[in-house]
Formats: sequence, C-alpha cells, structure tokens
Amino acid sequence: MPTPYETPIGSWTRPTTFFWAATGATFGLANVWQFPYLAGQHGGGLFILLYLLCLLLITLPLMVTESAMGRHSRHGLVLAMDGYVRRARCSRGWVWAGRMGILAALVVLSFTAVFGAIALAYVFYGAMGRFIGAGEAEAAGTLSALVSDPEDYRVFMAWHGFFLLLVIWVSMQGVVDGVERAVRVVAPTMLLMLLVLCGLAVWTGEYRSASNFMLSFHPDDVTPESLQAALFHAFFTLGLGMGVWTLFGAYTPAGTHLKRSVLAVVLMDTLIAIVAGLAIYSLVPGGHSMEGERGFGLLFLSLPVALSDMPGSQFLIASVFLVIVMIVWTTALSLLEPVVGWFSEWTGAPRGWSVFLMGGVVWLVGLGSLLSFNVWSDVRFAGGTIFRWLELATGGLLIPLVSILVAVFAGWCLTRNLTFTILGSAPGLFRGIWFWVMRLVLPLVVAYIGIQYTTVSLAAMCNTGSAALWCGPAEAMAPEPVRPQGSGEGSPAPQGGEDDAGPEEGEEPPQTESDSEQDGANGGEGGPKEDEILYHSV
Repeated sequence: MPTPYETPIGSWTRPTTFFWAATGATFGLANVWQFPYLAGQHGGGLFILLYLLCLLLITLPLMVTESAMGRHSRHGLVLAMDGYVRRARCSRGWVWAGRMGILAALVVLSFTAVFGAIALAYVFYGAMGRFIGAGEAEAAGTLSALVSDPEDYRVFMAWHGFFLLLVIWVSMQGVVDGVERAVRVVAPTMLLMLLVLCGLAVWTGEYRSASNFMLSFHPDDVTPESLQAALFHAFFTLGLGMGVWTLFGAYTPAGTHLKRSVLAVVLMDTLIAIVAGLAIYSLVPGGHSMEGERGFGLLFLSLPVALSDMPGSQFLIASVFLVIVMIVWTTALSLLEPVVGWFSEWTGAPRGWSVFLMGGVVWLVGLGSLLSFNVWSDVRFAGGTIFRWLELATGGLLIPLVSILVAVFAGWCLTRNLTFTILGSAPGLFRGIWFWVMRLVLPLVVAYIGIQYTTVSLAAMCNTGSAALWCGPAEAMAPEPVRPQGSGEGSPAPQGGEDDAGPEEGEEPPQTESDSEQDGANGGEGGPKEDEILYHSV
C-alpha cells in the first residue's frame, strides 16, 4: 500500500483519489434538477456545447488555480494564502479571502444537509411503500408533513441530525480511512446506480423524447440568456470559492496529473448530469415536454409519483433516492473538509475533535434553514427567510468575492515566476490563456455573476410586500397574497416552481406569489420556492 506524504492536515494514498473525490464534490443536486431543464430550454445539445465552453474558458482556470495553490503549499486555503502573502510580500489583508471561503463552505454545508435530510427520509419512505399508488396530492402531503408542518418539525430535525451524523462519522475516521475510502466506494457506486437507472429509463420510459429534449440541436432556442445561464451554472455547480479544491490539491500525492485530473472531473461532471437528466426525464411522464418540471418539485414530487405504479416500486423508489443521498452526502463530506482542515491548522486540535466541533456548528447553523420551512416560515427580514438570506450571503457575496480575490491575487499580486511555479509544468499556450483569464476575464465575469445574483435575489424579496430600501414604492406597498394554510414563504408549492434556476441565472423571472398560491391550491405545498434554491446550495 502506498505511503502518504506528511502534511499537517492529512493526505491521500492514491493519485486517482483526487478524481473520485472531486467528482463526488462537484456533482450535486443542481446537476440533477436544473441542468437537464436548462439544456432543454436553451437549445439542447447546443446549450451543452456552450456550457462546456464556459467551463473550459472560465471555470477550469480557477479550478486549476485553487488546486495548484493547495498542492504547492500543502495547506488549506487560509494558510496557503498566508504563505503566498509572505513570499510575495503582499498585504496581509489577502488572507481574508481564505477565511471568507471557509465561512462560505460552512454555511453552504449547513443547508446542503437540510436537503440531504429530505432525500434520506425518502429512502425509508420509499422502502416502506408510502408512495405505492400515490398521486400528486398524496406525494405533496407526504412532503409537506415532513418539511413544512409546524407541529411536527422535530421529525425533520431528526432526519437532519441523522444525515449529519453519517457525514461526521466518516470524517472522524480520518483523511485516508474515512474520506478517501468513502469517496472511492461511494462515487463509483453512485455512477453505477445512475447507469442502471438510465437503463431502466430506456426500457420502460420515454427515453427517445427525453433524448430529443436534451441532446438534439435547437438553434432557435439559443439566445443571449442561454450564455448567461451556461455561465451561472458553470460557476456555481463546481464548488469554487469555498476552499474545497485547495484542500483536495493539498491532499494529492506525488504522481497525480493535477490539470489532467481537473479536466477529467469537468467532463465527467457534465456526462453524469446528462445521464441523470435523461434517466429522470424519461421516467417522469411528460417531463420532457412540460416547462415546469424541474427542481425541487421534479425530484420530490413528480419522480416518486412517476415511479409509484411501476413493478417493484418500493425497491425502485428507495434505490433512486439512495442515489440522491449519495450525491448530497459526497458533496457534504467534501464541504466539511476545508472547514475541518482550517480549524485543525488554526488550533492544532486533533482531527476527531475538529470534526466534532465543526459538525456541531454546522448543525446549529443548519437549524436556521430547517426552521425557515416550518415554524419560522413567517419570520422574515426585509422579505426573506433565514434560509433565503444565507443563500444570498453565500451565492451573491462570499463565493463570487472569494473567487475574484483568488483570481486577482494569482494574476496581479504574485510575481509571474511564482505564479507559474505554483501552476507547474504546462504548455506555453495553456499558461498564457490561464494567466490572462485569471487577470482580466474571470474577475469581470464573476463580478457580473455576483451582482446579477444579488440584484435579482433582492428584487424577488420585494414580491412579499417588503418595505426594504431596494424595493420600489409599488412593490413595497403591495399586499402579501394569501397562501395555503401552513405554507409560508419557506414552504409553498414545489410543483413547477422549486428549483435552483432563480436569481443566479437571470434568464427567467422568479416564480410569482400568485403562481405559488396556485401551486399550493393544486396540492403541492411543502418545499422551498424556485427563487429560494440556488446553484451552490447543493
């Protein structure tokens, strides 16, 4: 068995672990409930090509930068920035980029675990036959009882704690015996189960229609908003700006072809998203043709209903949501690593204590998001629930800001020799493109993403009748529409409205309150709204 090199925070034993860990970290629910919809609405195969172009020219250079900084320094993002600041004699203020990245990872993990709790509960619900023969109303009632019932929120809290315990327990085993062993088993298993699900879709579903929806070229559907949607998804779906890639780079042993591995992760992430989309849209009746089938409602309402009448539906539904749990679990495990690594490096505490303490903090912060869907659903600050503001703080501010600071730091603060030393061996053309993308292109593009994200998010909050300063007089004075009993802002109908397509894309206006009300009347209450679930959350 290979012997790992020594680092203060740990190391992996196999070069291929970087690929499996990064694949598990980057493939989140946004690729399941959002990417297929975007492809279908923005040109099918043409959108996928546009998305790959955005990944290669914009996202890939930042992924390589974060990973290379970790590999060269053998530290997490905070100490890596601190070491480079000392070597380049830059301002100590740059270290705050690392600290904000760790804070972003902690907050995103806190509400990622909430969605993991719902998926985990659905594994058991499916196995117990709760969805057998269920229609939309029954499925919506099950979701509402779990998520938004103010009288029974403790059950939701129990699932939330159970999911986090699964993450914390593995992380406490260590970098090699815990994280490495887990991702090398779970990530390939997840891929295999997705392929089986896709095969089932070909056999029993509407695979040809779904394939035409997602993969065929539809030039008439490609608009300037398509480029914007591709940019937003490419940026938010890969876990940038939170120290994950830096720490994975620090864990990487000698002999790992880092840049090649990063490219492989990008391509694999896209391929898995296509396979998952084909499988789900093939199984959901009419999912390939109806505009509203996406997001939270697609996953937790339409999918179990579509599978409820199939042979062996108990086993099938449990298996599908087990795959979903694996997706969220590997993402959560990856987000916990930079937080634990920072705390361990900062305090010198043993890994076990670091995982336990940081896991407790994540649980406490996550309760704010969890309760926003039920007992605190009417508690709003300037029109937004606690969950909504946590989303906005990370997606609109912390993640874009950290990414911009890392790019500017690498492109302008460090000397060119030090920058290329960190990057490592690479063809001259790649170095030149990478250097100028980091210096000029990426900061401008990410700044646009952050500003657009924030602007549309704040505007969406005005729909609740908020009197905040950024709301116009008409919006601020608009009365709040009546919602179905027990819904609240954090828990209106997911049918046709809950996904992560809201503020970060900007290609479509958020769902209106009247739409939410109508969805609730149709029996779909129980989850977050369209403009509340954003890319980086899962």
